[in-house]
Amino acid sequence: MEVYTSDPPARRRTDRIKVGIADFAVGDSESRLSTSGLGSCVGIALYDDRAGISGLAHAMLPAGEGREDEAKYVDTAVHALIVAMEGAGASRRRIRAKLAGGSTMFEFDSTDESVGDRNVAAARETLLALGIPIDGTDVGGDHGRSLELDGATGDLHVRSASAGTHTL
Repeated sequence: MEVYTSDPPARRRTDRIKVGIADFAVGDSESRLSTSGLGSCVGIALYDDRAGISGLAHAMLPAGEGREDEAKYVDTAVHALIVAMEGAGASRRRIRAKLAGGSTMFEFDSTDESVGDRNVAAARETLLALGIPIDGTDVGGDHGRSLELDGATGDLHVRSASAGTHTL
């Protein structure tokens, strides 16, 4: 017995994947990865357009080599995110990056760089060491940001109450 139906074939709805603070996630071409509350934290968006694999990390501090919570630190979060993306089918040779965040949210009477500046520097250094080009940035300033990475295009949508919305 054959069964006929007039229902259209099931379509997969776009996956929305929320990335928390000190967290990362990997998605495919039907995913939208998002994070909010980026102040001095840095958002690292990675994308392999040929494989359709994207990744987003929300890292709090610059360096954490040897520490357990790898997503909390920029250097270890980048490494962990790349490994996870490769496990999903991405190729390190094709991965491209975009960065956002790293604001100076509070002024201190110190000549040291802010945590935001150090986070951005750590992201740049780690990506450079791994041979991953940075295609766009929205870093620094004194405002918070929210991000959404489109897995179909690799576009990083950056929203800020004080600086508006734009796409990297």
